[in-house]
Parts: sequence; structure tokens; C-alpha cells
Amino acid sequence: MTHPLASEWNENAGSHTRIAYAGLELKELVATELNPYFRIIFNDSLNKIEEYLGNQSILSIPEIILLEVDEDGECFGLIERLKKNFMFNGLIIVLISLSNDKELKLTAMRLKVHDFYIYPFSMSDLRERLNFLVKFKLIKPKLVEISKVVDIEYSMPPGKRFMDVFISGTMILVLSPAMLAIVIAIKLGSRGPVIYKSRRVGTGYQVFDFYKFRSMRVDADKMLVELSTLNQYANANGGTKAAFVKIKDDPRVTKLGNFLRNSSLDELPQLFNILFGNMSLVGNRPLPVYEAEMLTSNEWSMRFLGPAGLTGLWQITKRGKLDMSERERKKLDNFYAQNYSFWLDLKILMKTVPALFQKEKV
Repeated sequence: MTHPLASEWNENAGSHTRIAYAGLELKELVATELNPYFRIIFNDSLNKIEEYLGNQSILSIPEIILLEVDEDGECFGLIERLKKNFMFNGLIIVLISLSNDKELKLTAMRLKVHDFYIYPFSMSDLRERLNFLVKFKLIKPKLVEISKVVDIEYSMPPGKRFMDVFISGTMILVLSPAMLAIVIAIKLGSRGPVIYKSRRVGTGYQVFDFYKFRSMRVDADKMLVELSTLNQYANANGGTKAAFVKIKDDPRVTKLGNFLRNSSLDELPQLFNILFGNMSLVGNRPLPVYEAEMLTSNEWSMRFLGPAGLTGLWQITKRGKLDMSERERKKLDNFYAQNYSFWLDLKILMKTVPALFQKEKV
């Protein structure tokens, strides 16, 4: 029996998905690679696709708009017009560009398109992404109900939970003077909140508020798109879209933030995440939503069936090393999710302290 590749996890469902495409440069490639999996309506120009969309009823509107980015940026004007029309509010919009111009990508992000691909890219990645976006659009209104009836649910072993509460509670008491000093230093060093709070995805794709001492500028999230070419995981993948983000010598980090990161003191507020039960001392790092949504294939969803943790296999093996590939990190996460135990946790905790003082600024 032949098993399907992980990258083709939902392509049979895609055969009923309609895509309205506009462009000539990549038309032949798209026709060859995507036609077997989607129903594609090809349009040679932006005017043609706008005319086509204007003739559709609410029952015949395609699920996806796939546009080639033109040199004059007229595609952005089309997107703005579509977003103003209530009939097209639910459209999935994906752009593909032959230019690596950062301004084009920034404009696309400001318009909140669903994705932006720069050619050359993997057509199988695009295929999987389009299928995921359609499926996510269908299930998003029912995510709360779905989370209550998931097939596999992680249950924290009582011994692991006891160790988490005891150690995190003790550390909070012992380290409270140091944490107070860090709070004062951050306040004096730069404007902005002391605690950086972000939405993270942990065990079973559960989303929670994740705490760290702020080590970056307050506009760090907005700068991420501009710095995407410096992502070490994307570079390791030959410049293709990467699930994880890690930037060497990140210019968004403050001077105090460099010290906090290199000593891992910025992680101390996560002791409260552990105490509240969102995380464990040892597990797979909870991911930002934009990273987690790219790890939805059968091959990699395994990492979310184990505990989310403050430290883990990734931290003690190759954290901070440039030769850490995205695939290696995923494999470490999957291994832990399948094999975690008290003794493995103890081994990881013992090796964590030396790993805290890393040499690479990543």
C-alpha cells in the first residue's frame, strides 16, 4: 500500500476549490502544477479578472484569488477595491511575485493578503498552503467546538505537574529580587512595557498568553517582514518559506535585551506560565501563531501532542548554532512528543544551564 506524501495531505479536497488566476509570466507553470488539484479560471490581466469577478453571483465566487504581482503595483489597487466590496470579504488572496522587492511584500502585508510567494518557490508548498487556507476558513468559526472533541488530548502526568508547580513556585520566590531589578532596568533603559506578551500555540494547538521580559524595540513585530531575508531557517531552506524565525544579530534587540537574551533572563516570566499550567518546565517551545499554522501537515503536527515547555531538546542540542536546520528542529520536537519521560526531563534540565550561555546572538 502506498501512503501519500505529507505535503499532499488534503489535495483531494482541493479538486472542488475554485481559483481565479491573473497573470502571464507563471501561467504555464501554475497550469501544469495546480490544474490537477484545483478548478482554475485563468485571466491574462488584472482587468480581465476584475471583469470576471464582477460577473459572478454569491454562489459562483471562487474561494481563492491568485495574482501575479505586476511591475506597476496595480494588483494592490485591485485588492483594495475587492476588500471594499462586501461580496468579496471572504476571499482568500495570495500573491506571487517575480521580484524580491521588499516594498512589494510590505505593501501586501499592509493589505493583509493571506500569503506572498517570491519565485522561485516550491509549487508543492503553495499547493499545501492553498489547501490549508481553504480548510482553515471553513473550520475557523467552529474552532472552539472542535477543540472540545479532538481525537487525541494530552494529559499532564501528575508527577510532572507536581514538579512544575514546586520548582516554578520556588524559583519565583528565590528570584523575585533579580526580577525586580530587571523590571527597573528595562523601565530606565527604554520606553515601552516591561513584559512582552504574545499569543502562542502550545499543547493540542491551544493558544495562550506567553510572557517574557521585553528585550526588543516596541515596534519589533512590525519590522519582522523587513528582516525576513535574514531568517537563518529560510536561508537554510534555500530562501523558501520557513516555519520558524530566527535572526542572527537581530537589530530589533536592545542593549539590555542582548544581555537578557544571552543569559536567558528574559525567559523568567514564563515561570508564571508554568505555574498557571500553560507550559511545563520541559517540553516543545510554544510557537507564535504565524509559525504554528505552517506546521499543520500530518508529518509535523505530532510536536503539538506533547507538553509545551520552557526548555527542551532543541535548547540543549543545537540552540544558537547556524547549522540547525528547520527539519532538524522539527524532528527533535517530534521525538520529545513521542518519548518524553521523567528521566528524559531530568536529563534535559541538567543540560539546560550550560546551554543558557550561548555564543551566537540568535
